[in-house]
Amino acid sequence: MGTNCTLCELPTPAEPYRSDDTDGSYCCRGCLEVARVLDASTIEDADPTEIRDQLSPDDSDATEAAENIYLSVDGMHCATCEAFLESTAVSHDGIETAQASYATDTLKIGYDPETVTDDAIPETVSGYGYTARPRSIHSDDPVPGDVAVVKFLIGGGLFGMMTMVWYVLFLYPTYFGYEPLVDLTGFDGLYLFTQIWLLTSLVLFYTGYPILRGAYVSLKAGHANMDLLVSIAAVGSYGYSTLAMALGRTDLYFDVTVAIILVVTLGNYYESAIKQRASDLLTDLTAIQVADARRPDGETIPIEAVESGDELLVRPGDRIPVDGTVKTGVAAVDEALVTGESIPRTKRPGDAVRGGTVVTDQPLTMTVAADASSALDRIVELLWEIQSSSPGVQRFADKLATIFVPLVITIAVVTVVAMVAFGASITTSLLVGLTVIIVSCPCALGLATPLAVARGIKTAATNGIVIASETVFEDSTDVDVIALDKTGTLTSGEMQVTETIADEPETVLSLAAAVERASAHPIADAIVAAAAAETRSETQTATDGGKIVSHPQSGSAADQGVSNIQTFDRGVRGSVDGHDLLVGHPAAFSTDWYDPNGYRAEAKAITEAGSVAVVVGWAHEIQGVIAVGDEPKPEWESVIEALAEQDREIVLLTGDDAAATTRFESHPLVDHVFSEVPPEAKAATITRLKSRGRVAMVGDGSNDAPALAAADLGIALATGTKLATDAGDAIVIDGNLESVPRLFTIATNTRKRIRQNLGWAFFYNAVAIPLAVFGLLNPLLAALAMGASSLLVVLNSTLRSLE
Repeated sequence: MGTNCTLCELPTPAEPYRSDDTDGSYCCRGCLEVARVLDASTIEDADPTEIRDQLSPDDSDATEAAENIYLSVDGMHCATCEAFLESTAVSHDGIETAQASYATDTLKIGYDPETVTDDAIPETVSGYGYTARPRSIHSDDPVPGDVAVVKFLIGGGLFGMMTMVWYVLFLYPTYFGYEPLVDLTGFDGLYLFTQIWLLTSLVLFYTGYPILRGAYVSLKAGHANMDLLVSIAAVGSYGYSTLAMALGRTDLYFDVTVAIILVVTLGNYYESAIKQRASDLLTDLTAIQVADARRPDGETIPIEAVESGDELLVRPGDRIPVDGTVKTGVAAVDEALVTGESIPRTKRPGDAVRGGTVVTDQPLTMTVAADASSALDRIVELLWEIQSSSPGVQRFADKLATIFVPLVITIAVVTVVAMVAFGASITTSLLVGLTVIIVSCPCALGLATPLAVARGIKTAATNGIVIASETVFEDSTDVDVIALDKTGTLTSGEMQVTETIADEPETVLSLAAAVERASAHPIADAIVAAAAAETRSETQTATDGGKIVSHPQSGSAADQGVSNIQTFDRGVRGSVDGHDLLVGHPAAFSTDWYDPNGYRAEAKAITEAGSVAVVVGWAHEIQGVIAVGDEPKPEWESVIEALAEQDREIVLLTGDDAAATTRFESHPLVDHVFSEVPPEAKAATITRLKSRGRVAMVGDGSNDAPALAAADLGIALATGTKLATDAGDAIVIDGNLESVPRLFTIATNTRKRIRQNLGWAFFYNAVAIPLAVFGLLNPLLAALAMGASSLLVVLNSTLRSLE
C-alpha cells in the first residue's frame, strides 16, 4: 500500500523520495527539498499532518460520509456575520460543520447527504438579509455593491436631503433664537413634523436596514459590533424624537438619526465597493475545468460518467480530462497550467498524464487512472479550502467593538442613573444619555479605514494594480518573506529562441523554421516565430537603406521549396532547396553524424542551463544548435532588489526543474530556490514559510492559485490564468513586474493614513464623551461634532498623495 507525501499528502511513488537528514517520505524531489530547508531551520519535529491541518480546519466531528458544499453568501459585512452564519448552519439537522469567510463571501458546509440534500442547504442559511447560493452558479440578482448604491442614493440621498431641507428652513433658525416661519405648536407644525417623521423613518428603516440587521445579528451571535452602537444612537434619537413629538415638544433630533445613517452608510458603501472586487472570487473557476471527455470512437460523454479503466481520446489542443496513463500515441503535453513547468513534456505509452494539462501536437489515447480525478480539480478544491477557511477580514474598529460598544453603553446608562439619583428629571437624564451615545457614534471610526482604503485603491488603479482585498493595506507592510513564481512571473512564460549557435546562424534558423512549420509543438512554434521576426528585421533594414548579407541558403522560410516532411518522436525531417534536413533533439542525431565544430557540447551546455537544445543538420553534418527557453524579464533583477529592502527574505518557488533556475539561484539577494514543487506542495510551502513571518506570494499560473490564497498577501499578474487572478489579493493588470514593489509603497502609505484616521477618531471620542457626560453637549451639537470628526477623516484620506 502506498504512502502519502509528508509535505503535500499527494500519493508517493513506489520508491518515495527520502533523505537521511530529513524525516518523512515525499512524492517528488521538490517536496523533499522544501522539507529539508524549512523543517531543519524552522519547524523541527513537525507533525506530518501539520500543514494539511492548517490548510483545512478540523472536521473531526464530521461523519466519514460527510460531503462539502461551497456557498456564495450575499450580505456578509463583518466578522459577526461569520459567527452568525456558522451557528445558524450547524443548528440544522444534517449539517455538521460550517466555516464562513467574510473576506470572500464564502461559506463552506460539511453535511451528511443521507440527511440533507445539497439543493436544500442554501435555504437553511438564507434569511435575515443573507442570500446563499452554490458558489459555481451565476446569479442575475443585483450584487451587494449595487444594492448599497441604490439604498444610499435613493433612500439616503433623496429622503435624507428632504428631511434636512425642512430642518434648515423651519427648525434650525429657532435653535438660534429666531422666530419660526410657521407655528410649530399648531397644525402647520404637526404637518411639518409628520413629514419629517415619515422621511426619517424611510431613511432609518430602508437605508439603515443593513445597519439594523447587523445590530440584530450582533445580539443573536452574542458578539458586539459597531452596527450595534450605531443602531442604538440612530434608533435612540429617533425614538426620543418620536415620543417628544407626541408630547408636543419641538426639540426633535430626527436630523441626528438621518446624519448617523447617512454617514455610516457612506462608509459602508465605500467598503462594499472595495469588497465587491473580492466577492466574485472563484465563481468562474470551472471555466478552465474539463466538462466532457471523448471516447476513441468520437462519442462525447460527461466527465461525471468517466470511470476508472475507461479509454479516452485527447486531440491536439484539448485538455486532458482526468489523470491517467498514455495507451497509444506520442505527443508533447503542456503542463504549465498545473505544474508551472515552462517546457512541454513528451508523453509516450505508459507515461502518466495529469488532468488539466494540454496535448499540443499529436492525438493520444489514454487509460483513466483508478481515482478518475484531475490535477486541476485538486487545485481548485484546495483553493476552495483555503479561501473558505481563511479568517474574515476585520477592520481595526471591529476588533475593538467588543470592548468599545459595551463601554459606551455602560457610560450612558451610568450617566442616566447618576443624574436621576442626583435629582435631574428623567427627560433631561435620558437626553444626556442619548447625547453620550450619539457623540460616541463611530462615524469617524467607521470611515477611517474604508476612506483611506478607497484612496489607496484609486492610487493603485492609476498604477495598473487592482486591489481585490482590503487586507493588502494591512498585510503588505509586515511582509517578511516574498515568494515568487518563475514561469510567467520572473520570466516571459513563453517559449522563444534565445540563441542560435552556428557559423551562419540566420541560415540555420531559417532552414530549421522551414521544416518546423509542419510541427505543432510549442518549441517548433518558437523557432518559426523567431525566423519570421528575423525576416521582418532584415526587411526593415533594407527599407531603411541598410545592407543585407545574404547566404547561399538564406531567405524567408516561406519562400523556400519544402518537401518530404516527416515528423517523428524526437524531431522532424524534410527537404529544403535540395538539402535533406534533420531538426530535433540531440538524441535524434546518431554518433555517425559529423560534428567538426563541437555543437553536441554546445547542446549539452544549453540543456544544463535549463533551456531546450534543438540541433540542426544536413549533408550528414551538424550545422548548428538553437537554444529555446523561457527568458527572464529584463526588469527582474531590479525588482528583486526593490523587494529585498527592509531585510525581506526572497524565495523562488517553481515547478520547473533545477536547471531552469540556475541564473536565479546565483543572485545574491535570492535566499532560497525551491524547484520541481507541485501545486499542492506550493501551498504547503507557503504555510511553512509563515513560521518565518508574514508571507507574500507573487505568481500568475493556475498552479500558483493555492499558494496565492494561502499566503498572507497574494499578488497575481493578470497575464497569467484566471484561476491565479481570482486567488490574488492584488492583481497587476498589465503583468508589469515593476508594479509589485510599487504596490508595497502604496500599501505602506495607505496603512499610515488608516492609522492617522483611527488615531484622530479615538482622540475625538476621548474628548467628546466626557463633555457629553457632564452635559456640555446636546444631541444636535453631538451630531455636529460627530460630523466634524468625520470631515477631518475624509480630508485626510482624500487630499494627500499616497505615492
